[in-house]
Amino acid sequence: MLKRSKTLQAGLGFIVSAALAGACGLAMTAAYVPEAKAVSVQEYQQKVASHADLKSKLAGVNSALANQIIELDSLANEQIPAAQEAATKAQQAAQQAQDLADATTERLNAAKKDKADLEQKIKDTGIEYDDAKDSVAESARDSFHGSQASTVMSVVTNATTTDDFVNQMQSDAAATRSAANAANEAAISMNTSMNRKDRLAAIEDQITQLKNQADKQAASAQAAAEDAAAKQASLEALQAKGTAARESLESQKSSLTTQEAKEAADIASLQAQLASQSTSNNYTPGSGGQQQSSGGSTGGYTGGGSTSTGGTSSGGSTSGGSTGGGTANGMDYAVPGSCPEGSSFCYGHNTGNTVGGSAYPARQCTLWAYIRRSQLSLPVGSYMGNGGQWAATARGLGYYVNNTPHVGAAMVFLPGQSVGGHWTADWQYGHVAVVERVNSDGSVFISEGGTGFATFPAWETISNAGAYQYVHY
Repeated sequence: MLKRSKTLQAGLGFIVSAALAGACGLAMTAAYVPEAKAVSVQEYQQKVASHADLKSKLAGVNSALANQIIELDSLANEQIPAAQEAATKAQQAAQQAQDLADATTERLNAAKKDKADLEQKIKDTGIEYDDAKDSVAESARDSFHGSQASTVMSVVTNATTTDDFVNQMQSDAAATRSAANAANEAAISMNTSMNRKDRLAAIEDQITQLKNQADKQAASAQAAAEDAAAKQASLEALQAKGTAARESLESQKSSLTTQEAKEAADIASLQAQLASQSTSNNYTPGSGGQQQSSGGSTGGYTGGGSTSTGGTSSGGSTSGGSTGGGTANGMDYAVPGSCPEGSSFCYGHNTGNTVGGSAYPARQCTLWAYIRRSQLSLPVGSYMGNGGQWAATARGLGYYVNNTPHVGAAMVFLPGQSVGGHWTADWQYGHVAVVERVNSDGSVFISEGGTGFATFPAWETISNAGAYQYVHY
């Protein structure tokens, strides 16, 4: 939850205004509406403040390494997101152009079929055949077939031919209604009141127009597809650049001496890792079901991890913790885990994943926890509840829950609980985050969502890690 009782301490990638507040709830009653893309004065000021804060953290750091961290931060938070947005828009435009071209092609094929059908009718019955009169007669027969009125009309009119039957029916009100219905149906189908020669000419004209339209739309769709491909290539190039810069930074982080500089480097590295994993069409706000299942490398993390993916250990619990009812017991699991995204059963228990992440509201902490756990191939449910309810819901499903942090664990903050002394979780909904690193001093570095943050996700370090509950696997 991001309804603050305190101002969030300054951190890389986000500066939070006290006026921004959001609830980490589960229910979503309205469709997601994209925010305006124009940069506001507040957003600009946040970017300036964030950049200044980053530079202050890197004071005294070798200039080449400091510039590398700043460039990586720019790639992860500005260049790659902008390229992702451009690629997504281009893909949408290409899809719309292709859909329009396909629809016109379908109309063209339908017109060609109409022409072929009419040409066959002309071949069978001649070009002068009266389709309108035949249609009226057929409808009249259908209306009166098998009814008492059919017998009565047959006796009264004593009609022996189609022409007699149609002409004599015009004096009867019911027959008039039938004729009107038939005329309407005939007009809808292909204007049968026109003679066949005129209809054939009209269809041929329609085919010519549709052919020209289809050719133009196909060319437009091809151009849009090429533009989308170019923007996707540009995005992938930036992501590759970010990956290379992150790997270079990882190899030099040991030279950093101050805690602030190390934290700035860690955050920049994590942001770049997440940016390199995502693609332009992987995430639809509010859906949560388009994320990659692989968590990628865990390079840069320290502590908390183990090599086994089984659930056989019985250790790891501390006071206040509780295991769930499944077979998962103890914190003997690796990150990334062994649960493909969307898994309904994993580590010996039901995960609660039934509809992916679509039940979680856009930008909220619950959606981010679902996305990040999926990226790390760890189990996560579709209806875990509000942020503060995740621990209780997880126990009921058989997850292992305790008060000991582990990389990849969902960190649960109860309603009104202090978030590391920085701010207070919403008094109604609570909050949930994901542990990204367990530090040697016992603190944890977390990623989290929420509308009160300037970025999605956001990051911070929590010192009193043992005061919270952790959902493991």
